[in-house]
Amino acid sequence: MLKELQFFLSAILLLACVFFYQLSLKSSCLFSCLPPQKAQQDPEALLGHGHGIVFIETSERMEPTPLVSCAVESAAKTYPEKPVVFFMKGLNTTTRLPSNSTYPAFSLLSAIDNVFLFPLDMKRLFEDTPLRSWYTHINASVESNWLHVSSDASRLAIIWKYGGIYMDTDVISIRPIPEENFLAAQSSQYSSNGVFGFLPHHPFLWECMENFVEHYNSDIWGNQGPSLMTRMLRLWCKLRDFQEVSDFRCLNLSFLHPQRFYPISYPEWRRYYEVWDKDLSFNDSYALHLWNYMNNEGRTVVRGSNTLVENLCRGRNSWSEKCALAKRKRRNKIPHQSRWLTDIPTGSWSWPASSFFSI
Repeated sequence: MLKELQFFLSAILLLACVFFYQLSLKSSCLFSCLPPQKAQQDPEALLGHGHGIVFIETSERMEPTPLVSCAVESAAKTYPEKPVVFFMKGLNTTTRLPSNSTYPAFSLLSAIDNVFLFPLDMKRLFEDTPLRSWYTHINASVESNWLHVSSDASRLAIIWKYGGIYMDTDVISIRPIPEENFLAAQSSQYSSNGVFGFLPHHPFLWECMENFVEHYNSDIWGNQGPSLMTRMLRLWCKLRDFQEVSDFRCLNLSFLHPQRFYPISYPEWRRYYEVWDKDLSFNDSYALHLWNYMNNEGRTVVRGSNTLVENLCRGRNSWSEKCALAKRKRRNKIPHQSRWLTDIPTGSWSWPASSFFSI
């Protein structure tokens, strides 16, 4: 009788283990949205060597848009040996989603080996920086352009603490950037803050954070972002106009030619949504900034339209391939990756470009 009872209990235990194992294989992020080996990582360990690629989302939005996904995946492919870290304010500290998750892009990005998604905790981030006093006294609810201003502050603190390269979420990577300490020229003698990179604890970024606080004015567009970078660069260097496609070097940093990231200037941003002109080679570019903030006309990107932005995303990442792979895995019942790959709605590949919101 005792042996029969032991056998019965063992069978119940085995069935329970099988049930919970199968439940954990569902693609709804029931237990975790990140693979176990990623859930054990932390930003300090990943970025501590100053070689990571950083993206930031300062809204509460959890589902990355197709353009954001394109930017992150293009970076992951361009820098396969480097961690690509996406800090999202909407993530909580447990990196979990509801069991009825409807965030396919989130799951697809977390499936990429060198992409890591982390919560953006500004209070913790600004500790031990000049931004701490500013953040503790600011009333975000009454601030103009808070999403953008808080992003401007966060990118300075992250790259100062960990080093690496920061990119806006509408920057499509083409080839690796061969610089460690650099700013990107938006135009002659005017710096962008949409792409920049530094080694950890670089004094330029510390002085930028001090200037951020001393000259804070969120009512002036760009005052805490590109204008801040430009006025600090002018304190460090005696700028001059670029000669041909050559970068400007001063002290231990480089000011990269506009062709490196801005071969299409912001007044011409619509060219990204026009039929691709194959004469545009971008041979001198490391990445392309798509000026998504300018797109207030509701322009759309439609699959098969042969626009420049469609060709950039199709050529630099495998979004559609991943979706097809996810379908095949579910169809063939291959469980050990189907947890992280979820399907996206079928039909025409079209989305409103105005919904892409780059911080």
